[in-house]
Amino acid sequence: MLVAAAVCPCPPLLVPEVAAGAAPELDAARAACFDALGVLAASRPDRLIVVGPTPFAGRGTHPQGATGSFRGFGVDLEVRLGAADGAPDRELPPALAVGAWLLGRAHWAGVPVEALGVGEPLEPERCLQAGRDLAASADRLAVLVMGDGSACRTLKAPGYLDERAADFDAAAARALGAADLPALRALDAPLAHELKAAGRAPWQVLAGAAEGAELGGRLLYEDAPYGVGYIVAVWS
Repeated sequence: MLVAAAVCPCPPLLVPEVAAGAAPELDAARAACFDALGVLAASRPDRLIVVGPTPFAGRGTHPQGATGSFRGFGVDLEVRLGAADGAPDRELPPALAVGAWLLGRAHWAGVPVEALGVGEPLEPERCLQAGRDLAASADRLAVLVMGDGSACRTLKAPGYLDERAADFDAAAARALGAADLPALRALDAPLAHELKAAGRAPWQVLAGAAEGAELGGRLLYEDAPYGVGYIVAVWS
């Protein structure tokens, strides 16, 4: 059963070495992410799953010990998912690598950590079922959910300006801040795709995992630096 969740954005710029001189611009987002991880630790889970978007269709798992890097962003920095457990041959996608970096900086230890990557096109019902499967996999499950809102909030945003983006992000922030499962289930997948919202599928995995858990939510951070919606929330 799900006992706690942390929702964090997943831009590689969250990693100071990647952001370089612009790193202070996301200090507030980083601080909120570490506060959210504190809530996960306090829930005393027996298993932690990092859920995040992947560029591949469908979904794929990554075991404890999986590694990722930020070399594709010009930084020779490698991260590992939890404790070293062999040498998996599949590298973590960027969003999950950011999650591994957060856990490493928070000195997460003592609980098995795995990851689930979900492709952006994954249909809502399949996302919900993936979450239900996760919740059934442990007596006390915690999830770290990585995902961004729309990438169309300003003219300089990666997806340019789309007037629908602010309303989409506001609805997502309300749902995540209130642990509103019906609202998360109702997120419009085609619209999310048009707005380049990488968080839609992971958020709906969370909605499936939380069914029957009766968790409350709290919004810790919401902003759109660089024209991309970033949301940090906790459920416990």
